[in-house]
Amino acid sequence: MLLSLISWIFQIFYILILARVIVSWIRVDPYHPIVRFIYNATEPLLAPIRQLLPPAGGLDFSPLILLVGISVLRMAVFSIL
Repeated sequence: MLLSLISWIFQIFYILILARVIVSWIRVDPYHPIVRFIYNATEPLLAPIRQLLPPAGGLDFSPLILLVGISVLRMAVFSIL
């Protein structure tokens, strides 16, 4: 039960990060409730990573780093449990 809940949480954040990347590639209304939810759910995780990264010519690598971090954390948690 606990393992499936943890797995769901990791999966939801993974999907939200991917959705944020896709939303940033296409032109959508930034005030749409779904877009606002995606931004509000992911920004607390992405902002600290952005502050640590040096400027990369307009490219934002923080979602990529967060996706890798989530995958590594997920593997670490499931190897312990």
